[in-house]
Amino acid sequence: MGSVTPLPSFPPIRACLFDMDGLLLDSEDKYSICTNAILQKYNKPPLPWSIKAQMQGRPGASSGKIFFSWAQLPISQDQYIIEQTELQRKHFPTVKPLPGVERLLGDLSVAKVKGEGWKVHIALATSSHAANFKLKTDHLQEFFSVFEGHRRVLGDDERIPQGRGKPLPDIYLLALKTINTSLPPGEPEVKPEECLVFEDSVPGVEAGRRAGMRAVWVPHPELKTEYNGREAEVLAGRTGEAGEVDIHDLGVVGDGWAEYLENLENFPYEKYGIVVEKEGKL
Repeated sequence: MGSVTPLPSFPPIRACLFDMDGLLLDSEDKYSICTNAILQKYNKPPLPWSIKAQMQGRPGASSGKIFFSWAQLPISQDQYIIEQTELQRKHFPTVKPLPGVERLLGDLSVAKVKGEGWKVHIALATSSHAANFKLKTDHLQEFFSVFEGHRRVLGDDERIPQGRGKPLPDIYLLALKTINTSLPPGEPEVKPEECLVFEDSVPGVEAGRRAGMRAVWVPHPELKTEYNGREAEVLAGRTGEAGEVDIHDLGVVGDGWAEYLENLENFPYEKYGIVVEKEGKL
């Protein structure tokens, strides 16, 4: 029998970093509704998941380039954005949390690090710009209260260099920085390997892996179907979403640093060294 390479021994997770669209909220479905309404108006087919998969998680400019190259609409990009914005103003205020998310965030709001007693820190790292973030979250203020204001990193954050959105690691490294610059006195800085990135998109998983962090991939069922047989590549961040940039930062297939979950219900806290002793506040 051949030898089996043992999985690495990981430190307990001290920080959980969250994407938003399609991970915390059902907003990816709202994006599809808005996009397909415009495509239908101009006699174009619905957006296929093969294209949507490439767009997910990326900054607006990068996502738009992929979309417009595929759609070949008979209107300008400016006109498309006008029509899209009108539809989004209608649909985004109706988004709701996905299964298991409220319980998970509530639990993490009171969770401790196993063997240390420190609080588990959480931060938000979303490619959504401030205006759309407001549309999606104004009716969910209590839900988002677990993310302290200074630990919310949005897609138009000026601290993220131009062109360095997901699948590059900058947004997650910045989210970690917001935690480390606001730790209680005496608590040592959180290291990247002590962070767990929660993502639904393939570029987002790659961003987390490039940041040197562990990751949980919770994709839309249609996206999971799109990557059937390639799950190990996704978890390693090796689907090539960012091209040949910083390839030394990628994971290795089967390295145990990431896993797939169907949803965020019944999250395995113990596996990650997270202790939840009492009910959360959500």
